[in-house]
Amino acid sequence: MTLPTAMNADVSRTYKIWIVLGICLLLMGASFVISLTVGSRSTGFMDSLRVMPESLRYAFDSNYAANMAFNDLVVLIGGLRVPRTVLALLTGVALGGAGALIQGHTRNPLADPHILGINAGAALAVVIAVYAGVGTEPGNLVLPAIIGCAITAGLVFLISSFGPVAMNPLALILAGVALAALFMGLVNALVLNNSLSLDALRAWSTGSVGDRDMGVVRAVFWPFLIGAVLCLFQGRGLNLLGLGESVAATLGLPVTRTRILGLTTVALLGGAAVAGAGPVGFIGLAAPHIVRAIAGHDYRIIIPLSMVVGGMLGLWADILGRVVAHPGEIAMGIVVALFGVPLFIVLVKRGLVTGV
Repeated sequence: MTLPTAMNADVSRTYKIWIVLGICLLLMGASFVISLTVGSRSTGFMDSLRVMPESLRYAFDSNYAANMAFNDLVVLIGGLRVPRTVLALLTGVALGGAGALIQGHTRNPLADPHILGINAGAALAVVIAVYAGVGTEPGNLVLPAIIGCAITAGLVFLISSFGPVAMNPLALILAGVALAALFMGLVNALVLNNSLSLDALRAWSTGSVGDRDMGVVRAVFWPFLIGAVLCLFQGRGLNLLGLGESVAATLGLPVTRTRILGLTTVALLGGAAVAGAGPVGFIGLAAPHIVRAIAGHDYRIIIPLSMVVGGMLGLWADILGRVVAHPGEIAMGIVVALFGVPLFIVLVKRGLVTGV
């Protein structure tokens, strides 16, 4: 390939990626709006659109909400649908970014926070904290979730970096599955053992954003924001790590610092997601694979696109959960398993799921 041809190919690829990103952002915005119009109570689409600006202000401006009188539709959308929609979006974005990071650091295309037991570790830390008497307020659950996520992610990173398991991706996955099974078994045992203080955690343990308010969103927002910003700056490092640690170090990458940064970011994103919505699976696995099928293997592109695609998956899972069981609902984590896993299997069979 001649130099002008290569340059033209790079320009064409860049335009394609920007177009894909723009389309994904538009779809995410449309999904956000649709989510605000769907629920157990039937509300007209145009009526919902008409009161949406007022509903958003009701949700985000506590002074405005406290000092004004509103009709039922504004209270319904602003008080119930906006918080769960924002939380579903943040959860999906966090898991998409965390999944891309974990797959890059472990160089394992099957890795994600759920499969490797990281979500389960965070969930176990949350349940232990509640069991110890810290309460079920979201502000009290964020720090335990981040600590549990960090400990489990650190263990996974350690396993993936040293010893025979580091050379065997399947062994890493099996170790992660074993950790997840152990941690979730302990979570279920603790949740089922206490009918009072842990009653609120039963729905949460299935991966749900239902009955959440803006207090939950505010509690997880800063860990999510810090993690998301850190995540966006790690693409180049992951590209170099893909060449091997020794090669990356030779090229000037501080490998240990990069690993610690990745661990911290996964802990922040995974902890925020678990504290807000519970141990939701699959999104962190699927989003990076979907992105690779479209945009290739450059982590500078994979990470931001995985976050956007993860956000869409989170929104769609929550919307489907409200639509298919109307007037009831199915938890987002259950919808992800019921609808997402078969879809992912189809993508695998069609060759649209690729390695790291």
